[in-house]
Amino acid sequence: MEASRDVRQEWPLTYPGHVVKDEEVAIGAVQVGAAVVRTMFGGWQVRFEKPGGDFATAADVRAEQAILDVLRSNRPDDAVTGEETGRTGASTSDRMWLVDPLCGTLNYAVGNMLVAVNAALRIGSATTVAASADPFADEVFWTDGRSAYLRSDGTDQQLCPSAESRLVEVNLDPPFPNAPGFSAAQLHAETEFVEHFRARVVSTTLAVAWVAAGRRAAYITDGDLRENVHFASGIALCRAAGCVVTGIAGQHVDTAASGLVVAADQQTHDALLALIRSQRSGRQLASGI
Repeated sequence: MEASRDVRQEWPLTYPGHVVKDEEVAIGAVQVGAAVVRTMFGGWQVRFEKPGGDFATAADVRAEQAILDVLRSNRPDDAVTGEETGRTGASTSDRMWLVDPLCGTLNYAVGNMLVAVNAALRIGSATTVAASADPFADEVFWTDGRSAYLRSDGTDQQLCPSAESRLVEVNLDPPFPNAPGFSAAQLHAETEFVEHFRARVVSTTLAVAWVAAGRRAAYITDGDLRENVHFASGIALCRAAGCVVTGIAGQHVDTAASGLVVAADQQTHDALLALIRSQRSGRQLASGI
């Protein structure tokens, strides 16, 4: 684990007289993970097969271990749910870290740099702090639960959502629990969608953070978002930045198979929900329900 040790020497989390805040732990954890991802990029990657045609690479595993090292050294009494290692730590703790060490593994494995490193802390049912790192742009999107920021070159800038681009990120990766009534893949081909928006597909939850940063007008996905290691950080960032965050039917995202619609403003969110409702109603009529 040379990469994780090197980074931790460059960026110590503790020093005399300093009380490390949860958001600092989150930022430090994703920075350490991002350094591993950068270091291992471009080389041949051992693959670990998963169900459904998915896989992890050696970089996923090593980045998660580096993140866990930071969390365990700074928050030893907390529980952790990691994408690769599952749940570890205190079984009775109400503090749970949700870790996705490399979101965009398929991109990464073919030499594409569109990936994110995510860590979020849930206390009870609330996500209190979160961070999402872009390893190759050397950016960290983070929140203390009250506001959201972009850290770049050691400087923090408050995030400001904007729908001006009209770019809507559509996640086309499974699972699709709301099919056949809802299809993100077909939504962006709808005439009314094309009249108002332009679809983009980067296949990483880095794009959720981009909504908070004004680089996307919205993000849409199917799926179950409850304690989801992929989406917890992005959702927390968007909420803290003032985005509109619901499921695909306008419900809370902590309900089963809610899907996700994140928008920079209410007008964009309302327009996307109307398109989704229209799609679902049309499919119900076509099926005779």
